[in-house]
Amino acid sequence: MSSLYSRNKDLSSRTRKSLSDSPPSSPSPSTKAFRHDRTSRSDGGGVEGSSERLSRTSSYTRRENRLASLNKTNDDSASKDYKKLYEDALAENEKLKTRLEDSKQELAKIRSQLDRVTQKQDRISERSSVFESEKREKQALEKKVSDMEEELKVLTELKSDNQRLKDENGALIRVISKLSK
Repeated sequence: MSSLYSRNKDLSSRTRKSLSDSPPSSPSPSTKAFRHDRTSRSDGGGVEGSSERLSRTSSYTRRENRLASLNKTNDDSASKDYKKLYEDALAENEKLKTRLEDSKQELAKIRSQLDRVTQKQDRISERSSVFESEKREKQALEKKVSDMEEELKVLTELKSDNQRLKDENGALIRVISKLSK
């Protein structure tokens, strides 16, 4: 029994030591339930069961304390990380805003270029339509000119035929007048 007492004393001093080394924390409800189940199972074991239960309990307690201290340092660093994350998010937002503004300016430039090109195309198409209409007019005028040239040829032929007929008519009148005398 004295060895059991000294063993319990050693365990309790270790538990106190580990508790004093790490910051206090409250175990989670699932950890409490787990510990309760483990201790209630080992209650019926007698002297050996109680020492085994204490060693298990103390090892679980130490483990919980270690995890709690890690969680607390993680929480401290997490709160610091939140500030850093917030600052990072703000910086990222500023970068995105500048990129958005740059993109808007670039879009405006591209739109103005597109408008200029569209106006050029319109002018070119207007010019080409004017050119097409001028080309049609020119073709129509050339056709008229060629038709008139043909008419002129016919007229000159007719004039020459007319002159020839006048000459023949004059010759015939002279022949008839000589015959009638």
